[in-house]
Amino acid sequence: MNKDIGLVTCSNSCIDYFVHDYDIRVFRSTLYLDDEEYLDYTEIKTDEFYERLENNPELFPRSSYYPLGKMIETYENLKKEGYKKILVVTISKEMSGIYNAAQLAAANVEGVEVHVFDSKSVSYPEAKMVLRAAEMIEEGKGLDEILNELAHIRTNNKTYFAVKTLDYLVKNGRLSSTSGFIGKHLKIKPLLTIDKYGEIKTVEKIRTFKKALDKVVFKFLEETEGREVEAYIMHANNYESRDYIEQKILKARPDIKEVISLPLTPVIGAHSGPKAIGLGYYIKD
Repeated sequence: MNKDIGLVTCSNSCIDYFVHDYDIRVFRSTLYLDDEEYLDYTEIKTDEFYERLENNPELFPRSSYYPLGKMIETYENLKKEGYKKILVVTISKEMSGIYNAAQLAAANVEGVEVHVFDSKSVSYPEAKMVLRAAEMIEEGKGLDEILNELAHIRTNNKTYFAVKTLDYLVKNGRLSSTSGFIGKHLKIKPLLTIDKYGEIKTVEKIRTFKKALDKVVFKFLEETEGREVEAYIMHANNYESRDYIEQKILKARPDIKEVISLPLTPVIGAHSGPKAIGLGYYIKD
C-alpha cells in the first residue's frame, strides 16, 4: 500500500467479513456477555454470539469502544511504519463515541496528520467507504480526492431496518424508553432508517415483522426505480429473511444481478438484537 496514507476503521464496519488484501487497521470494540468480555470478531464471531442470545433471552450484551490508549498506539505504529497521514473511517458519531475518541487520540499524536471521517452509517456503507479509500490509496490518490469520494458515497446510500424487538436498542440508548414501551406493549415492529445525520429514526410503525420486511422491500423498490444501484442486505443471523428479501428484489429488479449480503458483527447485534435485518442501496448513476 502507498505509504503516504495509513487507513483505519472500526469493527462496526464489518470489514472483517470482506475478503481483501489491503492494510486496514481496525479499532475493535469489546463485547460484554455477563462477566465475560470479547474483542469483536477476533474473540467472538456472529454465529456463536447470536446462538448465545437466542438460547438465553435473559442475556443482555453490552459493548465499549476501543480504548483511547490503544487508538494512540495504532497511530504511533503507523507513523513508525512511515505513513505521513492517517485516514480513520468510523461508525456514525450519533451511534457511538468512537468518532470523538478517535479525534481525541489524534490530538495526542505528533508528527503525523490524522483525519477522522464520520461515515454517518454502519456496516456495509461504512465498509464500502473504507474499501474505496483503500483502493484509491493504492492508486496513489491524494487525501482530498479520497475524502470527496467518501462524502459522495455517504450522501448516496440509504438503509432501512426491521427488528424483532426494540429491547436492545432501548437498553443500549439508541432509542428512547418511551418508544420501547409503546413498541413492546402494542407489539409494533417499526421500520427504522439511518437519517442524513447518522441517527437511527423510526420511519413507520408496523404490526408484524413480516409486514416490516415487505415494507423494507417496498421502500427500496420505490426509491431506486429507474436508478442504477448497488443493493446490500445486513442481518443478525437471519438467513431466512435475507433469502426472502433477496428473492423479491431480484424478481422485481432483474437488472440487479447481485444483492451483497453480510452478517451484522456482534457489537452491532448487541444493539439491534437477533434476527434484525437491513436492506439498503448505493446509487451508482
